[in-house]
Amino acid sequence: MTIVQVMAEDDRDDVLVRTTDRDEIAKLLQPFGIEIAQWPTKELDDSAEEAEVIAAYRAEVDAVCASGGYQLVDVVRMVPDPENEGWRLRAKGARERFLDEHRHAENEVRFFVEGRGCFYLHIGDRVFAVVCEEGDLISVPAGTTHWFDMGAVPRFCAIRFFEEADGWIGDFTGDPISGKMPTLDELIA
Repeated sequence: MTIVQVMAEDDRDDVLVRTTDRDEIAKLLQPFGIEIAQWPTKELDDSAEEAEVIAAYRAEVDAVCASGGYQLVDVVRMVPDPENEGWRLRAKGARERFLDEHRHAENEVRFFVEGRGCFYLHIGDRVFAVVCEEGDLISVPAGTTHWFDMGAVPRFCAIRFFEEADGWIGDFTGDPISGKMPTLDELIA
């Protein structure tokens, strides 16, 4: 279930809004140029390769690329294997990489094929926690300060869209705010 929780930047317990209503979510995010949409999902195996995932959503991917000028598309997948030490280290490193507040020089556009993740958008004196799940497409405008939490045991597959090969590079703000907000696991508990 897609969730948006809006909090005061200086008090994680000051929850101003929490909703799962898609219309309300769209209205909350639209003034900031953040778009969220729902695509029909396709049944894919956990072992589906990047080409297979993109092929399953070819029409939707092509439409997003055409409308946004995206030149590159890839797939990132995290499937839990907690008994595997290598996987645990990779998952921990991947999670930590995106937990600090940053911004990008281009839009951040993601479609969740499966699983979930949370984009935290720091806008003015508010933090918008947007929990995206299977079927959600989110577009965060360039320059929006944010961070991403995939959870302590990540499970997701996402199609990512880029204007340029180096568009994913984060410009980190140094603000410790991300450590003061509830984690994805806390938001969905």
